[in-house]
Amino acid sequence: LLEAMAVVSWMEILLLTGLVVGCYWNSLSCGFVFDDVSAILDNKDLRPATPLRNLFLNDFWGTPMAEERSHKSYRPLTVLTFRLNYLFSELSSASYHLLNVGLHSVVCVLFLRFCRLFLDKTSSLVAALLFAVHPIHTEAVTGVVGRAELLSSIFLLAAFLAYTRSNGADQSIVWTPIAVTVVLVAAATLCKEQGITVIAICCVHEVFVAQGFTLPMLLDTLLQVLRGKDGFPYAVLQTLLKLIVLIISTLLLVIIRVQVIQSQLPVFTRFDNPAAVSPTPARQLTFNYLLPLNAWLLLNPSELCCDWTMGTIPLVESPLDLRNLATLAFYSLLGLLAFHSLRHSHSSAKTVLMALSLIVLPFIPASNLFFPVGFVVAERVLYVPSMGFCVLVAHGFRIISHKRHLKKISWLMIGVLLATHAVKTFNRNWDWESEYTLFTSALKVNKNNAKLWNNVGHALENQNNYEKALRYFLQATRVQPDDIGAHMNVGRTYKNLNKSKEAEDAYLVAKSLMPQIIPGKKYATRVAPNHLNVYINLANLIRTNDSRLEEADQLYRQAISMRPDFKQAYISRGELLLKMNKPLEARDAYLRALELDSTNADLWYNLAIVNIEMKEPSEALKNFNHALELNPRHKLALFNSALLMQESGEPRFRPEANRRFLTYVQEEPDDANGYFNLGMLAMDANENTAAERWMREAIRLQTGFRSALFNLALLYSQSRRELDALPVLDELLRHHPEHVKGLILKGDILMNHKKDTQGAKVCFQRILRMDPTNVQGKHNLCVVYFEERDLPRAERCLEETLALAPHEEYVRRHLGIVRSKMAAMSVAGQPLSPAGATGSAGAGSKKNVRKSSSAESLSGGGNSQSELLDDGQADKQQRTKSKSTKEIKDIEKKRAAALKRLEEIERILSGD
Repeated sequence: LLEAMAVVSWMEILLLTGLVVGCYWNSLSCGFVFDDVSAILDNKDLRPATPLRNLFLNDFWGTPMAEERSHKSYRPLTVLTFRLNYLFSELSSASYHLLNVGLHSVVCVLFLRFCRLFLDKTSSLVAALLFAVHPIHTEAVTGVVGRAELLSSIFLLAAFLAYTRSNGADQSIVWTPIAVTVVLVAAATLCKEQGITVIAICCVHEVFVAQGFTLPMLLDTLLQVLRGKDGFPYAVLQTLLKLIVLIISTLLLVIIRVQVIQSQLPVFTRFDNPAAVSPTPARQLTFNYLLPLNAWLLLNPSELCCDWTMGTIPLVESPLDLRNLATLAFYSLLGLLAFHSLRHSHSSAKTVLMALSLIVLPFIPASNLFFPVGFVVAERVLYVPSMGFCVLVAHGFRIISHKRHLKKISWLMIGVLLATHAVKTFNRNWDWESEYTLFTSALKVNKNNAKLWNNVGHALENQNNYEKALRYFLQATRVQPDDIGAHMNVGRTYKNLNKSKEAEDAYLVAKSLMPQIIPGKKYATRVAPNHLNVYINLANLIRTNDSRLEEADQLYRQAISMRPDFKQAYISRGELLLKMNKPLEARDAYLRALELDSTNADLWYNLAIVNIEMKEPSEALKNFNHALELNPRHKLALFNSALLMQESGEPRFRPEANRRFLTYVQEEPDDANGYFNLGMLAMDANENTAAERWMREAIRLQTGFRSALFNLALLYSQSRRELDALPVLDELLRHHPEHVKGLILKGDILMNHKKDTQGAKVCFQRILRMDPTNVQGKHNLCVVYFEERDLPRAERCLEETLALAPHEEYVRRHLGIVRSKMAAMSVAGQPLSPAGATGSAGAGSKKNVRKSSSAESLSGGGNSQSELLDDGQADKQQRTKSKSTKEIKDIEKKRAAALKRLEEIERILSGD
């Protein structure tokens, strides 16, 4: 009979699946909200780069179970399904929601099969339909983290259905289903902790349904055994044997679970669960009142809320509180139902008993009655208890519908119930569309929950709407004045609004609310780890003022003294110590942080930066490589290690530096610096075509990119494409009119290749207006005067240059050349200045030996004046010209290389 009733038809499967899809299809457009952010977006265990074994070492949120801040929720199978989602669609939320909807459909079908064991075909379908559409399930189905409930429920129901097959036809024990049950229970527990409670449901079923005992029969049997009249009946012995196997299995699972959490309960604060830290009798009265409150949510799911913590439910502090009547009524009803179902052996009593088992037993771990949990009320934990509730409703429907005059009314009522619940569920899904819609909908239900005000503020903060976010954060501090997190949020928002004074005041208020250190008492047990960030935030704020660096360091040290494993404090302190020019202490801070987390690529990167400050390039490169071993796509490590290789000047490093820059630009395709450095590497390797391409790309991405423009112009100049360099220099000087080396190079090209001494003069004069002591600009202006044949002015100019740089031999030598020229022209009776004291070289200028101004030299020789010299003088001048030409080429090469090195140094120092 049970086998026949347990059959579920394809039509029923399609009906349930269609109904679930109809109610939840709009959930596919929802994003990751609330706890999804920590469990999905911030959880590294989902990434393929994370070893699979980490799923079995970390908690549900990706925190190592050994860490004190761990939530101790061990659900590796659930996280494995998240990882599979990530494998197929990475962080596309639709696929995660789609799988949740599919899993809910599976639960509905299994639940229908469960109901068939205790209800007739029609009422069991009613129970399954009601379960499919009940609005209380939106948190479990539409919230992605609710998958833990869905998966655990599948294994829970499968385990129970497997156990029902453990009785043979001749009342013998069939061990295979029991073994399958134990395996399924373990799987359910690895999806969510409450899965283990199915063992207790199986025990209730075995005693009161499979063996048909009632409470009076059990008591009578026990009394007879105690009086020694009879031994245990064979059926009772068999039952005891099965129960012992189940109980031992349960104990083994519990022991393993305790080992996994290392015998430590998670740390919860009074904000998570205010009653948990309340004195007697408020603690007991409040926790017991929460039971009828949960029951009311099942009966009337009209006002649903994603968060019931903090001040949502005021404490029941007195026995005279009227809410105690609800507690009394709940226990009375529960007691009556339990008494009725345990006293009688008919099928109705067994149905009620199994319904009560489903309601009560899976809810016990979340009830706060035996140990505190991190929430007050959570709708998702009602997912399994709602199965028992649906069985009770369907059972009541069956009883009423069998009364002829109430049959139509009962059908009408159940139809209205299903329709309204389906509509409510569909509409409730829209609340989960985004964090803003979720938390604003929650505020309509609970205005006394500071966490909700904070969360709406966070949602607005993520939209960069800081002004509006601040209003919500301030309201959170008014609703819960002692909420440390709310004051921290106010401080952070003021900082984002560039109101440093107000931000500091808010952080100081938060700091004053922190528990004081009590000698001999562990600090970490009395404060949420994230609240310690108030020290970090305050220190980060005040360290922007160089006069308060010691004060900031004191705050970091205070945080470390309170929690020696506070990794972020070491990291932030390391950054500060670098700023304080204490690289040795900074290194120690990072090494301590690495002791706590040696797999953190950012820490190895920071340590490498310290090595650079300490002039330890080989150690720096080693630590950059450590970071890249842990995270081959670590962008800063890729960039800075490649830069370090490039600056070493060693050709053996060039291929690897090039590879790392190429990887970097794949990760950051819009960062011009990556392309610029690729161009610099290509210039070092004399790969001019590649260098030009990379420099052009850098300039395209960053208009007016100073270093890229200059080096591209320098590349053209060195490649004898001086005329191509001019428009690049014009662009450089349009964006950076003070760029001295750009002005020098442009003047050089104008004078030596465009024969535009006037344009060159403008360049060099501009340099001297900015810096009258610039020797190179001053000297090159002297060259212009010489080119214009204004020898007295060239002489005065060189004298002034020599006064600025008395040790520069080339200036003294060039002054000598000018004076010799002037003496020769005086002897020949030629004018020393051209007509009008200005002008450019004449038609014979092609005979002049011009040198690049970047070679810091001077033109030697004249125009037709050479014809007036005697043969001996002419020969001497020719030898001078020949010698000068050789020197020019040599010096020009050296100067170009020097310019390039100077530009690289400038780029490094200026951060270009």
